[in-house]
Amino acid sequence: MVHQQRSQGRLSPSGDTEVMTERTSEEITRLLAPRLAHFAGVARTEHVTRAAQEMRVPQSTLSRAMVRLEQDLGVDLFARRGRTVSLTPAGRTFLGSVERALAEIARAADEVRADADPATGKVAFGFLHTMGAETVPGLLQAFRADHPRVRFSLVQNYGEAMLERLRAGELDLCLTSPVPEAPDLVARRLDEQKLRLVVPAGHRLAARRRIRLAEAAEETFVTLEPGYGMRRIADALCREAGFTPRIAFEGEETETLRGLVAAGLGVALLPPPAVPRPGVAELTVTAPRAVREIGVAWLEGHPDTPPVAAFKKFLLSRRGRLLP
Repeated sequence: MVHQQRSQGRLSPSGDTEVMTERTSEEITRLLAPRLAHFAGVARTEHVTRAAQEMRVPQSTLSRAMVRLEQDLGVDLFARRGRTVSLTPAGRTFLGSVERALAEIARAADEVRADADPATGKVAFGFLHTMGAETVPGLLQAFRADHPRVRFSLVQNYGEAMLERLRAGELDLCLTSPVPEAPDLVARRLDEQKLRLVVPAGHRLAARRRIRLAEAAEETFVTLEPGYGMRRIADALCREAGFTPRIAFEGEETETLRGLVAAGLGVALLPPPAVPRPGVAELTVTAPRAVREIGVAWLEGHPDTPPVAAFKKFLLSRRGRLLP
């Protein structure tokens, strides 16, 4: 709910009655914000001249700011005795909130400056679940050899969800697949990863090392849910091979799908695992060419802090050797 200040009359320092117009709380905030530090300085010293000297502003400017602050609020904050002032009860109440607000602003300023520090700043980095076990830890280890104190906020998710967070300003960079094409994003291809047809260990195809995907046209598939980049790639490969896969289970994580395959519930097109899983056989797909491209994306026109710029440069330097 938007609170409004009621119209009221008050005496100005000249003795004239001024009528306060109704203002929303947002309007009042915009009016007050520039004057809060001045108010806190005068309240702390209880002397306009001393406060003006400490804050390095002209005394006349500070006096006018305090008068205008009281006019905007419609409340007397100070009792005046020459250049010496003391807080009224309303002024003491206001001061407590002002000091908390100024402390929060100072804390926020310190935080954003710390995040932008070249040596100790922070990078918000998103990546696919399938890259979390081996690829990303290796990248971070290599980067921190030269940047040992840079901090990371790590987010694992599927591609579209990461791009949403990128657009919302919650991520600086993300590794994703397929490499996005969008006018508001910049994306660079870094590497490609071969996909495999994963079948149960006792399957009729398990003894094979290579397979044409068309040979699995009659199989039941387990796959990621719609919306995942890997799902779009798998569906496109099946179409290219001349069939629409019969899907029994849809999941959110590739290792869960491998578990379903090991249980004999279907076959799956998946990137290679970080650690071989028992109970399955992984076949190289010879046709069509079964790969997924991995790329890095960031928001077009978004300024980089020094640590983000350094990590972006590092990722781009890994083209063709991103994956272990």
